[in-house]
Amino acid sequence: MQSSRGIPSICLVRRRRASWSAFSLIELILVITIISIMAAIAVPRYSSAQSRYRADAAARRVVAEFEFAREHARTTSTSVTVRIRPSNDIVVLYNIQDPDDPSIAHTRTFLAYAPYHADIISADFGGDLLIVFDGFGMPDSGGSLVLSSGSDSRTVVLDADTGEAVVQ
Repeated sequence: MQSSRGIPSICLVRRRRASWSAFSLIELILVITIISIMAAIAVPRYSSAQSRYRADAAARRVVAEFEFAREHARTTSTSVTVRIRPSNDIVVLYNIQDPDDPSIAHTRTFLAYAPYHADIISADFGGDLLIVFDGFGMPDSGGSLVLSSGSDSRTVVLDADTGEAVVQ
């Protein structure tokens, strides 16, 4: 079947449908509502995942600092002191040169700032906040440190017999 101009009528139908294709207001509102519901579900999950990640990262960093102090004491046969400062959320290593500034005889890890955003809730290492690794890499005492980020917390435990630190 052809039109008066010799163009098949199917082409005319397709042209008309193409000019009519658009979203209605109801369809647009429905899509926006579905996206809003999905976002309302995803945001709290993202927030809790972020606080879990930060708590895990801060705990792993403290374990790494303990291991670094232990290995440095063992390899240099000198004592290395680790001091925990819960009021400032800082872990300080003494008797180790700061790699950024060799004139400073210690390194600091600030847990309250990015990427950790964590707080030291409590720390107890033999009744004080100091750990001294001797020249053999053995700590003078064991203990635990509790870190928190958001609603999540992690506990770092230092074994007095082996000198190994683990996250619980």
